Amino acid sequence: MNSPTPPRLRVTADTGPDALVAFIFGNAAVPSAVHCGLLAGPPVEAWCGNGHYQVRITEQVESGGDIEAATAEAYRQLLAEVRPSTHPYLIRIWNYFAAINEGEGDQERYRRFCVGRAGAVDEMFNQTPPAATAIGSDGAPGRLQVVALCSKSPGIALENPRQTPAWRYPREHGPVSPGFSRGAVLDGDTVTPRLLASGTASIVGHVSQHVGDFAAQLRESLDNLATLLDQGHQATGRQFPLSRCEALRVYLRHPADLAAAQAILATAGLPGECITYLRGDICRRDLDVELEGVFVAA
Repeated sequence: MNSPTPPRLRVTADTGPDALVAFIFGNAAVPSAVHCGLLAGPPVEAWCGNGHYQVRITEQVESGGDIEAATAEAYRQLLAEVRPSTHPYLIRIWNYFAAINEGEGDQERYRRFCVGRAGAVDEMFNQTPPAATAIGSDGAPGRLQVVALCSKSPGIALENPRQTPAWRYPREHGPVSPGFSRGAVLDGDTVTPRLLASGTASIVGHVSQHVGDFAAQLRESLDNLATLLDQGHQATGRQFPLSRCEALRVYLRHPADLAAAQAILATAGLPGECITYLRGDICRRDLDVELEGVFVAA
């Protein structure tokens, strides 16, 4: 049974005195700026809460374009700060760096990023990995940004039964599997748990779907999102309807797809005022759209 404990976290387009971090979309010169072009929607996403949560931002400069080494150093620094602290649990992580699809085969920068992360994290990170997103930003090359939501207590990790867990991907997707869960539920002991959806794309099993068809990719992504929300219900007994979305980021590889994305999402049951559309490269070069969001239990 849920206690009367009030919510410890909320996400809004308005910053306030309790903001843990205010993501600024575009090219603002602040540590929390997300350097993906703002195409439409709210320019700010503020994560507000009490002392149960903290946000840590780590930036690492690549030396000679070595994203693997930069990632390993960023994650070593992050874990060295987080694990001995009063907020040792990594709940949700965002990773942004330029030219994410550059390089062929195992030399692709996203694959090297995954290798660097896997080599730096600890056993606690992998049991099971936090919810996460990795997006190719429009920022200056050579800059890796890692933003981590940390907590005093663990969340509930979620997987999508339509998809192979990313941390179990077969070898064809790189030397190591990507280290993230599909989502997480926070504050299950409060009146309003929240479900955090990781980067969600047009993947069934471990295979990209509808390559070259943007509209079909977005609809498949929405199907995956709906399945993840149902998994939140299975884990907590609470419903997480699309209509209770607090914030949704839609990353588009091609800005020309904005109108099509807006038309499809207008009929999906999501509150339009919570959707931010950003120009960003998806970690799989054959996909053109990715979603991530925050949903409040009904």
